[in-house]
Amino acid sequence: MKLHLNTDAGQRLFTGYGTDHVLINEQRFGTSLLLSAQGIEIAPWAGLGFDALTAGHFEWLAQHKLDILLLGTGTRLRFPHPSLTRALIDARIGLEVMDIGALCRTYNYLAAEGRSVGAAVLIEPAMPA
Repeated sequence: MKLHLNTDAGQRLFTGYGTDHVLINEQRFGTSLLLSAQGIEIAPWAGLGFDALTAGHFEWLAQHKLDILLLGTGTRLRFPHPSLTRALIDARIGLEVMDIGALCRTYNYLAAEGRSVGAAVLIEPAMPA
């Protein structure tokens, strides 16, 4: 799906998504990542599935200076166990979990408002045929 929003030319935003990728300013990414005003970082859970997420992954996210973290869990909504996300609570970072489409739309809206938001995208590896 394509997304359109009028913002600063230098701002990184989601411009599309699919089941196995996101587009950021029309550039395709097929791996898990974190998008924020500071840039695009490949996530330490890249290449892993949802069930492989650990507290260490959320500790990595908590090191970023964010007010809100959006966690996109792929094509369906899945919530990480609260014990995994404790580092976000300790860092006073709000967590919102959503599917990839909602994540892209919500991030764009909040970023355009100038909010301190990050989008943690989970792109799960393809299952072998």
